[in-house]
Amino acid sequence: MEQKQEKSIRGRLAEGTPNPVDIHVGERIKLRRKLLGLSQQQMAKKLGLTFQQIQKYEKGLNRVGASRLWDISRVLNVSMDFFFSDMEKDVEIQSPMMLSVQDAEHEKMLHEEHDSMDFDPMKRRETLELVRAYYKINNRKIAKYLFDLIIAMSKSTANLNEEE
Repeated sequence: MEQKQEKSIRGRLAEGTPNPVDIHVGERIKLRRKLLGLSQQQMAKKLGLTFQQIQKYEKGLNRVGASRLWDISRVLNVSMDFFFSDMEKDVEIQSPMMLSVQDAEHEKMLHEEHDSMDFDPMKRRETLELVRAYYKINNRKIAKYLFDLIIAMSKSTANLNEEE
């Protein structure tokens, strides 16, 4: 049996570059950190790390262990699945396990193919600015009303699109 690619060394691809899954997790860490308005230094202090370690995690240069990812999820106030959400199929198929199985097995192991968007709205500047502005609203009751209004508008727009 011939393997699809040489087994990776410490989770890296055969050519030594970081695994795309690690890069994706790093991007999600960076996204959430920025949404909360935390600097790398502030986040590092909360985790008992250096800001250089945070930089390496965010770039995917250093892999994030399970216990460290758990701590990061607590600091960033997100569930663990946040770090893996919105992962594109071409990234999913490059996990160390997926790289080590044959193509036929590979297809069986993949989740149902999900519709991928041409862009990730979580990476757009507009999204970042909207979330930052929302969290700057000091009166949380007003913020909640605004949140409810946006949810209601999105549902009514979705209903209109279904009727067309």
